[in-house]
Amino acid sequence: MTLPSWRPLLAGVLVVGPPLALAVLEFFHPHPPRDLFQLDVRTWLVVHYLQLPLMPLAALSMVALVRGTSGFVAGLCRVAMFVFAVTYTAFDTAAGIVTGVLLQAAHETDTPEAWRGPVMAIWGHPILGGSRNMAPLLAVVGALAWLVGAGAAAVAVRRAGNSWAPVVLLIVSGLGLTVFRTHAWPGGPVSFGALGVAAAWLHWGNVSQPKRRVDDAAEPLNGIGSQ
Repeated sequence: MTLPSWRPLLAGVLVVGPPLALAVLEFFHPHPPRDLFQLDVRTWLVVHYLQLPLMPLAALSMVALVRGTSGFVAGLCRVAMFVFAVTYTAFDTAAGIVTGVLLQAAHETDTPEAWRGPVMAIWGHPILGGSRNMAPLLAVVGALAWLVGAGAAAVAVRRAGNSWAPVVLLIVSGLGLTVFRTHAWPGGPVSFGALGVAAAWLHWGNVSQPKRRVDDAAEPLNGIGSQ
């Protein structure tokens, strides 16, 4: 019994959609100014609210690439993506949403400078902050987990007999956050965009393969029947 035609399409959208949506979203991620109180708070908060579900969904998209695969490499990918989802969600909540909410509240008062201490206490925190002067621990762990998970997925995909194109895309995806040290442009669009393209390549390539195998198998039968 064959699956309805919409099932592979829906599965593809669920795997490919989140990383591509996240890649587009990161183009609008504001880069923090030197004085954080000059930040475009409205855009900042919208981006970070949308990132909350998209970050773990992008991690699930990476895990979906090794679905049905066992062994150390596939297991490493799954563990690394779990670590990424946990650490980056915590990092984005604190450095992104909490900082943005405090800044928004500060701008709604007549004495915004009175809020500078609480805002900078979070922004400069060594574990969950967002300061560029010292990379916070959660961001570092998350970026390294993404690198490890993407590298493991690349190895698993290649071992499964796929072409080099999605493998290279997954390697590029893994390097984006680490090399550029940001999930705003260019790090985020590079990492999540490359994953989205790799996922699309692998998903629709695998969906079309069964049909080709059925067509190939039908040719000898047709030949026999015509004799």
